[in-house]
Amino acid sequence: MTSTIETSRSTLTTPDLVVLALLCEHPMHGYQVQRELERREVSDWAGVSRPQIYYSLKKLAKLRLIRPTRDDEGPSGPERTIFAPTPTARAALADALDSEHWMTQRPPPPFVTWLALSIHAPKAVFERGVAARRRFLEAQVEKETLTLDGIRADHGPTVPLAESIVRHAIDTYRLELRWLAGLSRLRSPGIQTRPKTNERRRHGTHRKG
Repeated sequence: MTSTIETSRSTLTTPDLVVLALLCEHPMHGYQVQRELERREVSDWAGVSRPQIYYSLKKLAKLRLIRPTRDDEGPSGPERTIFAPTPTARAALADALDSEHWMTQRPPPPFVTWLALSIHAPKAVFERGVAARRRFLEAQVEKETLTLDGIRADHGPTVPLAESIVRHAIDTYRLELRWLAGLSRLRSPGIQTRPKTNERRRHGTHRKG
């Protein structure tokens, strides 16, 4: 158990942890994991593709964090092989989550990068960008509101936390919308780049007449 826990922080990626967490809730095969990720809209907070699911299943099995229990439809490969966590799985998952890097990362959002560089763009480009961001945020508020309705209709111990996470997302989008409303007033005229003029260097000589 000790060796598994010692290596979990460095070896388990975010897709690995997401898959392992689902299997710690109840055993599943790969297709069930994929459907559950889609149902929970995990792509909103973690990027886990279908190939990554099966890569993680093989990796977790190799690390002896999960084990195959049975096949739903005979020898049809990992897609229908049901995996369950081993006794070391929850300890490894908890250890991987016990790291400050989850709390101290600050990846720059692309919009903030764009905004910092937008001083070099014409005002029309700036205004189109802000308008596009506003439409995106409004669409996200609408989407997450529907997600919140779906969570409330669900049951289980994860519902209160899931509801809180989605509420936080909605509040964050609404806060940025209020900030965007006053952003145009802060826009300076922009940096004007003047082309250099070609001036004749005379070096003390006189023009021939």
